[in-house]
Amino acid sequence: MAVQCPCFAVALIGFFPYAGGMELLTAEEIGRLTPPERLALIAQLWDSLNHEQVPLTGPQRVELDRRLGSLDDDHCKGVTWSALTAELEQRCP
Repeated sequence: MAVQCPCFAVALIGFFPYAGGMELLTAEEIGRLTPPERLALIAQLWDSLNHEQVPLTGPQRVELDRRLGSLDDDHCKGVTWSALTAELEQRCP
């Protein structure tokens, strides 16, 4: 059962506005999850956001734009999965 945990909400205030009345897991409930379960929960939460909902700092936006701008150039330098696995099999028989 999820209950409100003001201490957990305070930890998030610096990053996201807290939605009052939102059910949050307590530290004890989170601690009972196995590491794979916690990672799965993180992945579910992350995947539930669209790109407009993820806040970026100025430097993060600049770096993302740089990487997106170089995507076509980098694509030409890439290798296929089969070529990569063949090379790895030669290096590490």
